Amino acid sequence: MIVVHRLKGEPFFLNADLIESIEGTPDTVITLVDSRRLVVADTPEEIVERIRLYRGSLLASADAILSGKSAQLTVLPGGED
Repeated sequence: MIVVHRLKGEPFFLNADLIESIEGTPDTVITLVDSRRLVVADTPEEIVERIRLYRGSLLASADAILSGKSAQLTVLPGGED
């Protein structure tokens, strides 16, 4: 899950696996796999970076589990106002 912000600034969590596309038109429009569209205040670049960090944290956690190290929950940037 990643944090994105409504146009009025309220944060909400979005399942990054449900994103089909992101457009900056000039508002940022996220299209989900079920064709629903969300207009958010975040830029497409910010959203892509949050997705990249989120997926990287999943890979790091899986690697830690497989190597026997204790996995640590990481709070990703972009969730605080």
